[in-house]
Amino acid sequence: MPSNKRKVPEVNSSSQADIAFSLLIFFLVATTMNVDTGIVRVLPPMPDPNVKQEDIKVKERNLFLVFVAGSGAIMAQGEIINLRNLKDKAKEFILNKYDEENLPEKKPTDITMPDGSTWVYPVSEGVISLQNTRDTGYQVYIMVQNELTRAFSEVRDEVAMAKFGHKLADLEEAQRQVIIKAVPLKISEAEPRKIGK
Repeated sequence: MPSNKRKVPEVNSSSQADIAFSLLIFFLVATTMNVDTGIVRVLPPMPDPNVKQEDIKVKERNLFLVFVAGSGAIMAQGEIINLRNLKDKAKEFILNKYDEENLPEKKPTDITMPDGSTWVYPVSEGVISLQNTRDTGYQVYIMVQNELTRAFSEVRDEVAMAKFGHKLADLEEAQRQVIIKAVPLKISEAEPRKIGK
């Protein structure tokens, strides 16, 4: 007796590998990868090991102390401060617009201009000192560093606008170096504290 079985049609699967490969390429190109955050800083060169290093004494009025606790709390100049207000406090310290006695001194400095002339600018003697506990989270540490760096960037932009009529990023390299000498980035980092010390 003849069997009445039907044959099931087969799907041609020869192009499935091409489709899978095309999808893989699409997702590799279209997907963004997480980028590690970090701090962009040019570190000073290593000191000569044959030369004795001496500690530099900084007057109390020239020091802006910032302490970051492991809980994320930020203390600046002895008072708890919100991260959003840190930049403005640091700018006020750097500028010392009204020559207040509790804010940093200014030292008139001769800065050579690109055209060879000399510009006398009162350079702040202020140093921002940052210290944190060993259990401070990396994200909080980076955010504090960014706010302090942003304070210096805004001060540099203000000085650049007053002197050259453009922000720092829009200046020629020689003019940019003039502003960097007028407003040096002075952020000092102390060794992290152990909890309870």
